[in-house]
Formats: sequence, C-alpha cells, structure tokens
Amino acid sequence: MKQRPFEDRHAARWQAFAAQLDRLEGQRTLKNTPTATPLPVAEMPAAYRQLCQQLAIARRRRYSGSLLTRLNQWSLRAYQQIYRAPQRRWQAALDFLGTDFPRRVRADAGLFWLCAALFYLPLLGMGWAVYQAPELIYSLLPPDAVADLEMMYAPDPMADDRDAASDLAMFGYYIHNNIGLGFRTFAGGVLFGIGSAFMLLFNGLFIGAVSGYLTAQGLTETFYTFIAGHGPFELTGIILAGMAGLKMGWALLAPGRLRRMEALRQAASGGVRLILGVVALLLLAAFIEAFWSSNRAIPADIKYAVGVAGWLLIILYLTRAGRRGA
Repeated sequence: MKQRPFEDRHAARWQAFAAQLDRLEGQRTLKNTPTATPLPVAEMPAAYRQLCQQLAIARRRRYSGSLLTRLNQWSLRAYQQIYRAPQRRWQAALDFLGTDFPRRVRADAGLFWLCAALFYLPLLGMGWAVYQAPELIYSLLPPDAVADLEMMYAPDPMADDRDAASDLAMFGYYIHNNIGLGFRTFAGGVLFGIGSAFMLLFNGLFIGAVSGYLTAQGLTETFYTFIAGHGPFELTGIILAGMAGLKMGWALLAPGRLRRMEALRQAASGGVRLILGVVALLLLAAFIEAFWSSNRAIPADIKYAVGVAGWLLIILYLTRAGRRGA
C-alpha cells in the first residue's frame, strides 16, 4: 500500500488520538480552531498498541520522514501518559463525572431524546388520564396498593419526622431500589432493546398514574413536596439507563461490519461507562430522598425551590459540563 491511502485510512483515528493526548497533557486549543473529537480515554491503550504497529509498518515500507516523525512523537507522548504514575481514584472519578460522562450523553443526544419521549410521554398521558378518571389507577395497581398510597401521602400534622437511624435505613433501601431499577433498565437492552424500552414505558405509566391519582385526591402538597428534591436526578438517571440499554439493543439490530457479539461487546462497554454516571445520579437521588424529601419541617416553598434548582442543575450539567477546550 502506498503512503497516501495508508494515511487516508487512519487519519481520523490519528486525529482523535492526538486530540486526546492534547487533553491529557492539559494543552489548550484556540477558541476558533477546529479539532477532532478526542478518543475516549478507555480506548487509549489499545489505540497506542495499534499506533506502534502502524509506526513499524511505516518504517518497513520506508514512508516519508514527516509521517514517521509524527507517528513516533504520538507514540512517545502516549507512552508517557499511559505509563505515568497512576491517578488517584477519586480524581479519576471526578474527571469522569465532570467531563467524560456528560460528553458521552451529548454524543448520543438523539438517543437521549428518544428515551425521554418513551418515558415522559406515557407519564404525562397517563397522569392526565388518571386525573380525569381516577379509577384508571386500578389498571396498574391493586386496591390495597392504592390504599397504601393514600395513607402514605395523607396529611398528618401529628406525625413526627423519622429519626436518624430510620433515615439511614431508608437511604439503604432507596439505594437498593434506585440502582436495581437502573440496572434492570440497562440490562433489558440485550433483548434487542425491547426490555429497556419496556422499562421506560412501564415506569412512565406507573409514575404518571400515581401522580394523576394523588393529584385528583387533593394530596398534591404532601406528594409533590416529597418528590421535588430527588425527582430531577432519579428520573434523569432512569432515562440514561434506558439510553445505555438501547445502545446495546441497536448494536444487536444493526452491527454493521462487525460480528453481532463483537458489536454487542463494544456497545456494552460504552453502556457500562454510562451506567457508572447513572449510578452516581441515583445515589444522589437516594441521599436526597432519605434525608431531605421526607423532612416535614422544611416549608413547601423551599422544597419546590430546591426542586427547580435541581432541574436547572441537571440541565446545565448535561449540556455544559466538559465543554471547556482541552
């Protein structure tokens, strides 16, 4: 193979590799200078080995000195980054949550909006339908569960707040419940995405039915002040778990030139990184739900204000975090 076709074949990968090197080394690009999308950090070791192989091929075929110099410089810089002293785990986690995770969400913005539609459209539709005809709640919940809902959110001015031990116990329960829901939504993607889509639809219908019924029963303040604080993070986490699952499902349906199991493996690898961010959101939601949402001493206006702030925070995080030039 001549040099030009060789360069054309690998140019995009090299540009992404170089862009990630610049970011790892803390180099900044000019504001109006176009750059390639950085290669994900997790793919750097494999890309480094591939680059070394390409450098050896270029030397054996006696390609131009300028190409050899570029490949050699990239390989040396990559070696220094890959084999440097290991980064502290907490710092790596902060870097992932502050940069890599929101970038991954934005990279699949179309899939995110599809998952949001699969979740919120049934939620809003079912909520309105049950508000208009409260008896529809029994199509999803048995009578004893509906009675428990009414008792749970019925105003009780004599009720005391939970003690610290109870809050801690509920924190563990919410962690188990939230993260279990997130992983089930993600794992449903192996059924060609049908399982993930079903979990989004079902949870949207369920939450909509509960919201519509409690609103129709006049239990708005006790219900909405409870969910206002943790809702932004929990609901967004469910959508992102569905997004990770549908990525796996799409890889099975349309593997491209890859074998179906290889396409699934690659999609699952990317999905697991998304799920790590989902777990962080659901842990935050569980903490707020256990220690803030259930606190009856906090005025309703403050709880609503915190809920609005939570939605603004999650929107800014997913749309703006990690955009700073490398």
